[in-house]
Parts: sequence; structure tokens; C-alpha cells
Amino acid sequence: MKVLVKEKIGDSGLQLLHDAGFDVELGVDWDDRELARRIGEFDGILIRSATQLTAELLGRADRLKAVGRAGVGVDNVDVEAATKRGVVVANAPQSNVITAAEHTLALLLALVRKVPQAHGSLTGGAWERSAFSGVEVYEKTLGVLGFGRIGQLVAQRALGFGMRVMAFDAYVAEERFRELGVERASSSEELYAQADFITIHLPVTPETENWLDAEAFAKMKDGVRIVNVARGKLVVEDDLREALDSGKVAGAALDVFREEPVTDSPLFDYPNVVVTPHLGASTAEATDRAGYQAAEQVVAALTGGVVTSAVNVPAIAAEDLEALGPFLPLAANLGRIAVALAEGTSVDELETEYRGRIAERDTRLLTVQTLKGALAGHTEEEVNDVNAPGIAEERGIAVSQTNSSQARDFTDLVRVSVVSGGVRTRVVGTTLGHLHHPHLLEAWGSRFNVQLEEHLAIFRYEDRPGMLGRVGTMLGEAGINIVSAAVGRRPEAEEHGGAVMLVTADSPVPQEIVDRIVAGDGFEAGRTISL
Repeated sequence: MKVLVKEKIGDSGLQLLHDAGFDVELGVDWDDRELARRIGEFDGILIRSATQLTAELLGRADRLKAVGRAGVGVDNVDVEAATKRGVVVANAPQSNVITAAEHTLALLLALVRKVPQAHGSLTGGAWERSAFSGVEVYEKTLGVLGFGRIGQLVAQRALGFGMRVMAFDAYVAEERFRELGVERASSSEELYAQADFITIHLPVTPETENWLDAEAFAKMKDGVRIVNVARGKLVVEDDLREALDSGKVAGAALDVFREEPVTDSPLFDYPNVVVTPHLGASTAEATDRAGYQAAEQVVAALTGGVVTSAVNVPAIAAEDLEALGPFLPLAANLGRIAVALAEGTSVDELETEYRGRIAERDTRLLTVQTLKGALAGHTEEEVNDVNAPGIAEERGIAVSQTNSSQARDFTDLVRVSVVSGGVRTRVVGTTLGHLHHPHLLEAWGSRFNVQLEEHLAIFRYEDRPGMLGRVGTMLGEAGINIVSAAVGRRPEAEEHGGAVMLVTADSPVPQEIVDRIVAGDGFEAGRTISL
């Protein structure tokens, strides 16, 4: 079999391909026309970020079975087109985690000991020891926002410096914090109130963008120092400048920026700000590791091995697709809803139960979908069918499934439970009709039957007249059109009785509207969810 190495990778990756017995050709100097002319000759291809594997180009790759991306993202590959052609696409998601964690600590130490400023002063001809007195990190508190792979590595290294480490991440099991000797913050506000240094390691999503803004800075300790080696859009740069001007933030170390590349930023003028040009993944070892891991995945794909970092998977067998296919989006939706409704501040377990005809099939793929729904938007890398179990394992989330061929009231049922801080939150769903529309049948202990739409809000309240009308009025005043509504009683609620209301809408329901509704008399809790 022939493998094309289209971009430069380390020698270890090339050697691995040769050792596997492949005919390896280097095409690092090919232009786009040459690649289009010859891509049909190869069974596998390794790329980095410069090569664009479009649907048109993949259409010419008649022999292609595997694409290896020597890096974290796969934005330059049309994954959907590759999947339709049965081409496995794999990346190297762990290639830069050590490098990013080390750079975080490097920036932290450079910031507190004023290393860049002292270097510039000395090489400029001045000997100014008194001007660059720093502070120790020993016995100081490091707050880690986002406790995935990189956040955990940062915490381990900070503990080695004798720091007290506190982390906030609602999608990591409590046990994982204990294993690493890290204190779990129940909220970002709790972390802000105690941390002397804050490092952020969150993915960029609509929920996390602008996470560190003026409101967040105001809740922090006076003199806090900020480190960002994750994504520029996590920090509102204008708000950071104001916090630096006021002295609320004593310093910042930044490797990433909202717009890149950038060579002229107001932040560059601050003597207490250390900056680097997105070097978090820039080491010889990370580059070599990325090439080796990508080559490893291509070898596995072409020799029948296990492709551990594929971002897509071949379609499931035709006989299972008919039975399980319609339940894939339902399972993902139930995972997302269950996590949104969970009452605790961690995700410790995810339990999935299948009842009816689908329970007679191999339902592991459905369990993966519930994981994807539960974790989507809360991890450093995009969750997919292949990496979801591994991401859950590294976050200490126990995953289980049970199957029973018996189902009451419905032909097929999917039950998803999230255990958070010892509290179990369960949702139940099924598909109905010849189009297999997903329906939610149970949430927050109440039963109803409503077709799921993209946007919904759920409320828990005292069962009394007029509550549905109040919700409808307030949503209408906010310009939100209700598609459907359903109400179910909570059998366990005693005084006044209890009920749950599910409302689906044409557009997202803003959290501030939900909070305003819940603040009203008789309401207990509310959640807004977009699937």
C-alpha cells in the first residue's frame, strides 16, 4: 500500500510508516494541481494544517482509506465527505497537551518573576535588580478553570511547586479531583474568591466565550494574576485592560489573542503583561509527537488495527442501522438534557438503560451518543464517536448501560441518568411515527410526552393555576414563539403538589428570561437548553 506524506513530519513518523511496510512518498513540494492529479494513487495520506482536503479532492481519491492529521484540529479536512467515502480521518489530539501545560507554567513563572522585563533591561545596558522584585508561587493558590487533559497536567505541575490548586469544571467526576489532590470549586465564583493566580483551559463555545469579563474580574481577589494559553476569545481584552489599569489584576501572561496574528495590541504596552505568539504547542517534541501519532493512526487504519483518535467512524452495519439509526440523535439529546438538569456540581456517573426491541441490538453506539451529548461543548477537543469513552475515563466519569427487552407503554425506551454529587437525575425518551421524531417522556421526576425541538426550557414549580400562562406571557413579551408545551406532575412532591413544565420554542430561550421567570412566586428552578 502507498502512503503520501504531503507535509513535513518528524523522522519518527516516517520511520514508523516504513517499518509497517508501506511504500512512502514525500510530496511536501507538490502544488495543488499535482496533489489533485496524483491523490488517486494512495491508500493513506498524512497532512498538517496547510493541505486542504476538500470534497472535490477526496472524490479523486479512489484508493484512499485513511487520512492522518498531524495536529489537533481537522478543519482542513471535509470529514463528512471522507466519511461518505469510507475514509477514516484521525488526528493527534494529545500531541500538544504536555507542551501547552509546560508553557502555562513557563508563562506563570515568567510573569511573577518579571523575566522578560528583566532580560530586556539587562540587555539594554541597565543593572536594575530592585526594579524587578517578584513574588513566590509557593503556598499560593492556583485556580484552574477547565479541568480536562491540559488543566490536569497544569495542576500536577503546580502541586510540584508547592502550590495549593483549586479547579472548576462541572464535567469532571469528584473522584478525579481527589485522585490528583486538587480541591474542587463548586462554582467559578468560589474559585475567583480564593485564587491568587488563575489559568483558563476551556473550549470556546457560545457559553464560554468572553468567560473572563469585567463581571468575572470584579469577583476576583485584588492583585490576581491571569494566564491564558487556551483561546483568545475566552478573555474580553478591553475588560482585562481596565482591570489592569485599576490594579484589580496585578499582571497577565497571554499566549493567545482574540485576533491572530497580532503584532500591535494595547496590552503590549503594559509592563506587567507577558506575551508570546501562540507558542503553546510549539516544541520540537510536540511536532514530532504529532507526526508520530498521526502516522500511528494511519498504520492502524490500513492494517486493521484500532484507530484510537479517529474523528469519524465507518457506518454501522446495515442491519443495525435500521433499528438503531433513528435513536442516535435521541440518545445524544437525552445526554445533553440530563446533564443540564443535574443538580450537582460534577458529573460522576452516566447510566443508560435500553428497553424494548432496541435492547436486543448492540447498543454501545447509542451509549456513545449519550456521552457525546453530555460532554459536547465542555471539553478541550471536539467529542466524537471514537474519543467520547476515553474523554469520560480521563475525567473520572463512570459509564454503564443495561438492556432489557421488556418496555411498558412504548415499544422502545431510552433512559439516561446522570449521577452528580450522589443525586441521580433521569430523563426518558423514545421515537414516534414513521419519521421517528424524538419525544421526551420524563424529566425532573415528571412524565409527559412532547416532541423535542432544537430549543427548549424546563421549569419546576408548585402545581397551582396560572403557571403555564405566566411562562407563556413572559416568553411572549421577550419575543419568543412557543412551539409546544407540556406539563407533568411530580409524584414525590408533597406540600402544594409539584409539577414540571417543558416548553419548546422557535429560538433559544435566554438564561436571563428563565431566571426572571424562576424568580417569580411558586417557581423552584428552570433550565434553558439548545440541542
